[in-house]
Amino acid sequence: MTSSPAPVALVRTPSPRLVEAELTHLARAPIDLELARAQHADYVTLLSRLGLELVWLPPLPAHPDGVFVEDTVIVVDDTAVLARPGAVSRRGEVASVGQALLARGYQRQSILAPGTMDGGDVLQVGRTLYVGRTARTDDVAIAQLRALVEPLDRRVVAVPVTGVLHLKTAATALPDGTIVAVPGGVPADVFGDREVLAAGEPAGGDVLVVGEVVVVSAAAPRTAELIHRRGFDVELVDVSELEKAEAGVTCMSVLLGTPVPGVG
Repeated sequence: MTSSPAPVALVRTPSPRLVEAELTHLARAPIDLELARAQHADYVTLLSRLGLELVWLPPLPAHPDGVFVEDTVIVVDDTAVLARPGAVSRRGEVASVGQALLARGYQRQSILAPGTMDGGDVLQVGRTLYVGRTARTDDVAIAQLRALVEPLDRRVVAVPVTGVLHLKTAATALPDGTIVAVPGGVPADVFGDREVLAAGEPAGGDVLVVGEVVVVSAAAPRTAELIHRRGFDVELVDVSELEKAEAGVTCMSVLLGTPVPGVG
């Protein structure tokens, strides 16, 4: 695979149709598109400041959810598993991500019909992929992913998810593999011996690890303080307008070449 001089974040500009984004659990609220674009710009600026090379995917103005690039792919080592989003309106987002990854030397696999899977339902911790069973990800796709990643020395654990869009809306991991989860979103025992911390706010279950830094939504200050007390550097970012479209800090980028939480 072609080496990169720096870890990479794949990102995409918000669509002018962001206000029409698919919603599953939130009531639709007005979105200030210009503020959403400004917040997204702040988000990607933060990723760049944390040492990530920004790779901009082609704009998709006709796709309201196109900015949420995480849902299009699951990357394991040098293999990119292209997702098949559960929302039909989102399936046109996948091809451009696959092309970008092919250009960077990744081997491509795909989740195939009738299975559906969103990348936001896949949480990698150590050598385990926890995969949420949600309205967007089904058992057929989970079985396909298991067959693709077991030869890569990974195991897949299916996780029941309640009341939120994706697994990573409810639970993510800190650099050391400790889980941060919204109480009631997922059963804590599914993570085995890993410690599970209770997020202080609904937005606190979705945190983004960039090296040893943890990016947290500005809507989750208590969670940020909890993580800081664990000894991690924390960066807060305001994505309030994007959160109205059921976004979190993980869903607006695909990180390449960064350590997986809980490894080492």
